[in-house]
Amino acid sequence: MLVTSANTADRDGAVPLLQRLATTCLRITHAWADSGYAGQLIDWAAQILQLRIQIVRRTESASGFQVLPRRWVVERTLAWITRRRRCVRDYERLPASGEAMAYWAMTLVMTRRLARHRTPPP
Repeated sequence: MLVTSANTADRDGAVPLLQRLATTCLRITHAWADSGYAGQLIDWAAQILQLRIQIVRRTESASGFQVLPRRWVVERTLAWITRRRRCVRDYERLPASGEAMAYWAMTLVMTRRLARHRTPPP
């Protein structure tokens, strides 16, 4: 995860995020993105990071809302994060604080899921 200031374009913020991904998650070789990330970023990621970025596009014939493969995962995750009051609005002054709040929100989601599927000891 990477939180940037509001004046940073998504495509510009993707470069440090993908660099962080390449150094921490060595097994990831494929990522999905929307059409806002198309262009030089795809070539850069393939050449420098050996990461394949696949752009998920809407069909031209679609009108209105359409569920797109893989993009719903991002929307669902953002919905989970914004269920926490501190993450609904941009209350944080520093990007690092916003990132910490998002990690905290996802930690709550993950621990509740783990506790729900816990098997009793023998």
